[in-house]
Amino acid sequence: MSEKEEYVLYRYTPSIAAAAVVISVFAILTGLHTYRMIRTKLWFCVPFTIGGAFELIGYIGRAVGHSSPESLVPFIIQSLFVLVAPALFAASIYMTLGRLIRAVHAESLSVVRVSWLTKLFVCGDVFTFFIQGGGGGIMASHDPDKVKLGENIILGGLFLQIIIFGLFVVASIVFHVRLQKRPTREAYAGDVKWQKMLWVLYAVSAIILVRNIFRVVEYLGGNAGPLLRVEWPIYVFDALLMAATMTIWFAGYPTLIRPAKSLSSDSESGMQLPVSDRGLSAK
Repeated sequence: MSEKEEYVLYRYTPSIAAAAVVISVFAILTGLHTYRMIRTKLWFCVPFTIGGAFELIGYIGRAVGHSSPESLVPFIIQSLFVLVAPALFAASIYMTLGRLIRAVHAESLSVVRVSWLTKLFVCGDVFTFFIQGGGGGIMASHDPDKVKLGENIILGGLFLQIIIFGLFVVASIVFHVRLQKRPTREAYAGDVKWQKMLWVLYAVSAIILVRNIFRVVEYLGGNAGPLLRVEWPIYVFDALLMAATMTIWFAGYPTLIRPAKSLSSDSESGMQLPVSDRGLSAK
């Protein structure tokens, strides 16, 4: 390889200040998500919470890279954990749609049989998770051929994730339109905040799609590409967008798809929900 094309870990010195800010943000957001998940017992949000922890670990690795920019281990940690975290967010997002459809008893309005809906999207998501993780592991080698192979594998995983997310959004929109035209008794009653939850799904899906498109462009440019010569793009188009995803998900937590009477039962059984959770469940 030429001097220009030589693979290097960083083409700049990672900013410790930027990493510290992002670490603080993800530590707070992950803590909040962990608290809410435990209090509401919505265990299908475990992948989302783990995704927040992955972001936190990834940027800790980037902070270490400030003082050890040529050290391979912290580079691999920041590269892999930040890369695959959105796939974990996506797993909980996919599982929410199936639960929402069942909550309003509108299984007949789903594009795909509900029993298959979550399985198809989550299995696809797990597949992209391992593809990207495997590609990142191969890129850890300084062998030019393996680095290129790793980049191509990651690109394949990102493209597949974009396609799966696109199909998920289409399935959500079709269900949304059908339910508006033929609302079930549960949807009409308003106990389940299905429209608000769908808009939350649209918002976080759109943000993750934008992030994935950024990562595709980044990897298409290669190690010497313009997006890897400066540090700010990963903070603007990855860290900021994923922090926004976690913030929106926390504000529109899936307690929205629990009927009000279900939330009341939790409270009566001794599980006092946080004020914000009770507020979200109010009509």
